[in-house]
Amino acid sequence: MTDLTLAPNLDNPDDIYEDLLNAHDGLSPEESASLNARLILVLANHIGDREILRQAIRAARPPDP
Repeated sequence: MTDLTLAPNLDNPDDIYEDLLNAHDGLSPEESASLNARLILVLANHIGDREILRQAIRAARPPDP
């Protein structure tokens, strides 16, 4: 069972995608990876629930071959 909202839930997903892309403008691959890691930690802190985060990790992983 999951408590995650996996159905589309963004008002303007294209705008959010653009914001994410723009945040990486001018960054090296290492800086971009670091930005992603920091963003994940900021959002994880905002969620604040370890079980929800575990569900999100499982949902984001690629399927086993």
